[in-house]
Amino acid sequence: MLQSEVQSYAKHRWLLTIAGLLFYVVDVLTDVLLARRYFQQKDYLWTALTLTFVLTGLLVTQIFSYSWYWDDINDPLQNPNGEPKISGMSREAIAALHLLGVGIFTRYVHLLRRGFRVLWRSSASCTEDQRRVEHQRLFCLATDLSMLKLFEAFLENLSMSFSFLTVSWALLDYRRCLRRSLPQIREMPSGLPTFTYLLYKLSTIISLILSLALLLLLSPFTSVFLTFLWLLGALYTHLKGAKFCTSKGMELLYQGVIGVILTFTFFNVKGQNTRVEMVVYYVFHGVLNTLAPVLMALLRPEMLTVSLLLAVSGIIFGGAVMGMVSILLYYLRMHPREGERRVGDEVDGEERETRRETRERNFLQP
Repeated sequence: MLQSEVQSYAKHRWLLTIAGLLFYVVDVLTDVLLARRYFQQKDYLWTALTLTFVLTGLLVTQIFSYSWYWDDINDPLQNPNGEPKISGMSREAIAALHLLGVGIFTRYVHLLRRGFRVLWRSSASCTEDQRRVEHQRLFCLATDLSMLKLFEAFLENLSMSFSFLTVSWALLDYRRCLRRSLPQIREMPSGLPTFTYLLYKLSTIISLILSLALLLLLSPFTSVFLTFLWLLGALYTHLKGAKFCTSKGMELLYQGVIGVILTFTFFNVKGQNTRVEMVVYYVFHGVLNTLAPVLMALLRPEMLTVSLLLAVSGIIFGGAVMGMVSILLYYLRMHPREGERRVGDEVDGEERETRRETRERNFLQP
């Protein structure tokens, strides 16, 4: 049955936000500790590369977060009274917090405080309409936060023990938050469907990254190939005409970030059916996953022992097969379809879309 109203922001979701904050802190610490270990081992090049990726992810997320706060202040739908503050913060305070690099932490605190007030303090005193509006705002805040974590996960994750899971969960979390924030879209079912979708992302990302690692061992010129894939992903995003930001500069930055994501996993940049693009994308990845171990065995057999190469190849092929089985199972049996309608590419009328409306119109398909 189609959702007639926005889903309630459940208390367990609020508790999961606390867990997400803790996981985010651990993720940042692992990258810092990794850089420290490289420095102690006098691997200054890897130290610089690690810090570069970490700082790039931090910088990009601060820029987007600040831009979205600024948009919300100027958005009559988000700030109908035209107040110079948003989330209880002035423009100057927002700028200072983002210059200090704590934009995501600020959003976590705001979401947790607002969620606590809505879920535990004001439920009895609110009308049904007020409750619906407040819960929708919570989901919109969660969607903003999930998108920022998704950007950062792809731009700065280097610690292998956390990277695969963090990236996969960031993709899943954003998808779930976005679907729940849209009244006309059925949410992703919990339980087995969520696990299956997470398994699809985790398996395909692991297999691809290991394949790329083998190719990098074969030749450093693989980095040129990765740069080409990134540019191709950014160009694809541009050609699809996906609009996400209110300024041209931010839109170009957004396209560059999505190009990074598309290098490692499929990500629908617009609310359209992308079955053909997804098939082409994973056929190409299948070719990479096949070529990498074969080329390593034929051209540089001395670099890895036979047992290690077999183990890595098994993970690559097993992950690819597991990912494809999971995604087929999800879309054939678990993906919510009945009663869904796809939002059109353009909005009727002459009124300009707000940032929130633009973001909600995009990414409706997985």
